[in-house]
Formats: sequence, structure tokens, C-alpha cells
Amino acid sequence: MKIWKFGIVGAGLIADFHAKAIQNLENASLIGIFGSNPDKARRLAEKYNCKTFENLEDLLCSDDIEIVVIATPSGAHLEPTIAAAMHGKHVICEKPLEISLERIDKMIEAHHLAGTKLGGIFNYRYHDTVKYLKSAIDSGRFGTITFASVHVPWWRTDDYYKDSWHGTLKLDGGGALMNQAIHMIDILQHLMGPVDSLQAYTATLGHSIEAEDTGVAVLRFKNNALGVIYGSTASFPGQFRRIEITGTKGTVIQVENSFKVWQFADQNEADNEIFNRFNQIEGGGGVSDPGAIPFEPHAKNIAAFIETVETGKTFEINGPEARKAVEIVLAIYTSAREQRPYIF
Repeated sequence: MKIWKFGIVGAGLIADFHAKAIQNLENASLIGIFGSNPDKARRLAEKYNCKTFENLEDLLCSDDIEIVVIATPSGAHLEPTIAAAMHGKHVICEKPLEISLERIDKMIEAHHLAGTKLGGIFNYRYHDTVKYLKSAIDSGRFGTITFASVHVPWWRTDDYYKDSWHGTLKLDGGGALMNQAIHMIDILQHLMGPVDSLQAYTATLGHSIEAEDTGVAVLRFKNNALGVIYGSTASFPGQFRRIEITGTKGTVIQVENSFKVWQFADQNEADNEIFNRFNQIEGGGGVSDPGAIPFEPHAKNIAAFIETVETGKTFEINGPEARKAVEIVLAIYTSAREQRPYIF
């Protein structure tokens, strides 16, 4: 079995999750870490018994590293991603891929020209509940889908934003939608397909930050279903994330990684087994503490990326796919700013 060798760029909280995920994969090994804060990078490297690189170039020039994880602030993904492509390294990049479509397109183009793979992190996709829900939609079990919504009523303290890149337009690219709710926005478009148009409002109501801490959008999908996106970091004490999809032949309500409702007109024994397996609330990490999420979904996300590097197949969250959620978030910002519908 080939062991794929990883380097991490970034040494903050999310880099810790990536390090733990990599070291829990049988076919992956963490070689080293580079971070703009040398002390943080050294402490993280000591924690995972790997090397500290003094600069990005040293990491990228290392023959021991084949795949680079980008775990820097969101608005600083472009430069190391392109540099990695120029050094022939595959890249898996934390969400969002970047904070503008122009920057994302440059990342995609760099890896296309280099012949290397660029993948994104949307780890919620790797929960079994999402796979069952996607299968039910693809097989037509909802009949005509009439409505789909995601709700992310989370809480972040003022300390989360204090002296941080979080909530800044330069490095976070937005607030509750671009950073927190983007996971569920990705799930929504993954399940429902493209958005045709939306009307949105954003506001900064509970924190003193540049970006929004509350946002809502009403959507029309290209399949004619209607929908809603709601995301917040100003909802004390934080509530479970939720997705609801309903149609003429079925309804599913998923809360965290569990099903509150799983009901279809053609209900069968397999449906009862699915509901019984997933009807207890599981999850909740991230509701009020960004450090409370499990690392296992990250490991599954990375493992799926490794498999496509090995086989040459297209990664399901490749650059163009990871771009879609950012496009929706930016459309929400445009609609809210210009106070008009956004047509895709």
C-alpha cells in the first residue's frame, strides 16, 4: 500500500483537524507544517511528531511531500495553492476555496495547467445521511420537489472575532454565510442542483465586525423548487443545523447528522431501517464552539481525494464543484447590497 505524504500550510485551529485526520489514515503520513506564526507551527508539529518548515518554498520543494493541505485564512488560499501547482504538488484546500470567483478560477487554471489535482473540503458530504438523502432525490422518491431549505442558527462569542481574521472582508470574505453556513449551502446545491435566482438580506446585528453575522435568502432553483438559506453566528446559545426537503411524494428533515422525518408515499422496510438507524440526534459540534467538530469527516474527505489521485478519476469536490457554494454566497451578498434579485 502506498503511503501518501502530506504537508500542511497553516497552523491554526483547522490545521490541527487536518493533521489529526491525516495521521488517522492508513495510507497517509504527515511530513511537516509551515505557518506564518512560527511558534504555532512548531507547537503543532511537535504535537504530531512532524517537521516544521521555516518557509513555504522549503515545504513545496521537499521531495517528501506529494499533497499539500491549505489551511490558511480563507482569503489567503490563492497564493500557496498556485505555488503548490507550480511545484507539481496536488492540493486539497479548506473551505471556502477562496473568497472571490476570480481568485478561485486562477487556482483552478493553475492546477489544470500543471496537471495536478485541486480538491476542496466540504466534509459534511461524507456523512451517511447525506448520501441516503442524495440517493432518494436522484431516484425521484420526492416526486416533484417543491421546497428545500437549510438553517444554520449558530453562536460565536465576541472573543471569536477579537483580534482575528474572522469576520473581516479581506481574509474571511464575509461572515456567517461565507465561513459557517457555507457547508450547508454546499449540501443544498449538491442535493438540489443549480440556483436560478435569489433575493437576500444580510445584517450585522450581534457583533462588531465588518461582515454579516446574520443572512437570509429566498431561492428559486432551476428545477423550479423554492427554497430558503438562513445562517447566523448571532443566535445564542446556538442551535442544530437543519435541512428540509419536501415534495409531492415525500419529506425529509435532517437535523445535524440525524433524520427527524424520513417519509415517502412509497414507504418500505428499508426506509424504516434508515429512520431507526439515524433518528437519534448525532452531531452538534460547531454550534457554539468551532473546536468541537469531529475530525473523522475531514479524514473521509481527504481519503476520497487520495483515491482520485491514485485512480486518476475526477474528485467529487474538485475546483469547479467547490466553486459553486462560493458563487451562491457571493450572489447573496450582491443581492443584499444592491437590494434586488440576483439572476444566475
